[in-house]
Amino acid sequence: MNDILNRFFEFLEFEKRFSFYTLTSYRHDLGNFSDYIRENSPVESWNEVSHLLIRSWIVSRLDSGLDARTVNRNISSLKSFFRYLQRENAIQKNPMLRIVSPKVSKKLPVFVEKPAMEELLNRKKSEKENYGQELTYVILELLYGTGMRLSELLGLKTTNIDTRAGQIKVLGKRNKERIIPLTTEAVQATLAFIEVKKSLGLDSTEMLICTEKGKNLNPRTVYSIVKQALSEVTTINKRSPHVLRHSFATHMLENGADLNAIKELLGHTNLSATQVYTHNTIEKLKKIYDQAHPKA
Repeated sequence: MNDILNRFFEFLEFEKRFSFYTLTSYRHDLGNFSDYIRENSPVESWNEVSHLLIRSWIVSRLDSGLDARTVNRNISSLKSFFRYLQRENAIQKNPMLRIVSPKVSKKLPVFVEKPAMEELLNRKKSEKENYGQELTYVILELLYGTGMRLSELLGLKTTNIDTRAGQIKVLGKRNKERIIPLTTEAVQATLAFIEVKKSLGLDSTEMLICTEKGKNLNPRTVYSIVKQALSEVTTINKRSPHVLRHSFATHMLENGADLNAIKELLGHTNLSATQVYTHNTIEKLKKIYDQAHPKA
C-alpha cells in the first residue's frame, strides 16, 4: 500500500508540480489516514478500503477536536488520492463517491482596520535599526501591500521583483504566475532590505526573504513576526499572515476596487472565493446604518 502512496506523492510533485507546502499537507493527511487503517482495520490493499472505514476516520478526526474546515481539507486529499488509484486501476470502485463532507459554517474574514494598519507600518518603518527590524518591515509591507499568501512570500526570488516598474511576479497555487503592482512604500522597503542584505554579503542569495545568515526563513518564524507585530495595534484573536491578506482585500473593496480585479490580485480561481469579502463591507454598512438612522 505504501508503494502506490509514494508514487502518488511523486505524481503530485513532478507531474502536478504542487508546492512544498501543498505536498506537506497531502503527506500529513494521507499519512494520518494510513495510520488509522493500520490501527483499526485488517485491510491489506487500497481496493479493500470501504466508505464505512473512511467515514469512521472522518468521525475520529472530528471527535479529536478538528474543525470541519480542516477535516474537509483532509477529505479533499483523500479524494485526489482515490481518483489517482482509479486512474492507475488499483481499485475497482471509488469509496469517496459515497462520502459527504461536513458542513462548514461561513466565517467572515478577520481583518485589521485601516488606521491600525497605517499606525503599525509607520511604527515599524521608524524602528528600523537592525536586520530583524528591516525584515519585519518588508514582510509587513509585502503581505499587506500585495495580499500574497505566506507560501508565496517565502517563494519570492529577488529576480521576481521589478522595482522600476513597481510590480512583483508571484508563483501561486498550482504554479500559476500572476503580476501584482507594488505600493511605493513596498518598493522602498524592498530596495532598503536588498541593500541591507548586500551589506551583510547576502546579495547572492536567491530568495528575497531569508535569515541573517542567508538561509530560507521558516514559515513559523514569519507567523511569529506577524503575530507579534499585529498584537501591538489590534486585539483581534487571529493575528496571522493570512489576516494581512484579508485586510488587503477588504480595504481594496472598501475603497471601490472591482471584485474581479481583487480576484486576480489574490490569485483566486473562482469569484465565489473573493465574494466573501463583500460580507464584511455589508456588515460595516449595517453597523453604520444602525448607528446613524433615527429609526434603526
